[in-house]
Amino acid sequence: MSRLPLLTPDRLTDAQRAMYDSLTTGPRGDPQRPGGGLALEDGSLIGPFNAMLYSPVAGEAVQKLGATLRFETSLPQNLAELAIIVTAREWTAQFEWWAHARMAANAGVDASIIDAVRERRRPEFRDAAESTVYDFCRELLDTRRVSEATYAAARDVLGEAGVMELVWLQGYYGLVSMLLNVVEVPLPEGVETPLEL
Repeated sequence: MSRLPLLTPDRLTDAQRAMYDSLTTGPRGDPQRPGGGLALEDGSLIGPFNAMLYSPVAGEAVQKLGATLRFETSLPQNLAELAIIVTAREWTAQFEWWAHARMAANAGVDASIIDAVRERRRPEFRDAAESTVYDFCRELLDTRRVSEATYAAARDVLGEAGVMELVWLQGYYGLVSMLLNVVEVPLPEGVETPLEL
């Protein structure tokens, strides 16, 4: 049970309604897109988005950043999803992991890599770009910095813009993971807890 009651459309303020409409009519609200479809039958929002409605001005700014990083990134989808699950695992954000482990698999991240990240082991990579992204993400999370060699390797694979987007992606999903953990957003009914603490 979440610490914040679910807000149904009939209970929203004008600012909340504007954010709700932005979410549900944008790419996140499209059930045909991977990870799309945010509303339950009663219209309340799943994941971090219900909590974001409680502070709609900041919530709208945060969700727009997330939408940009999800739908307008220069990063190939497999690399973006790998970075997201590494960040979700760092925070043991159960909902985030549940949502994005599936998206990572759909984007072509091998099941053995997803399993290794879940188990906090370094995966065995066949793809050099995935290895580079994993190393960058882990080094940033572990040391709060990246070495010149790690930065240069990521820049060679992703370009300067891609490296910036990778940093922003980790920051955004770290923020979302904190929100999910603080608010104790539950997994969908019938879904078992995917991560050990």
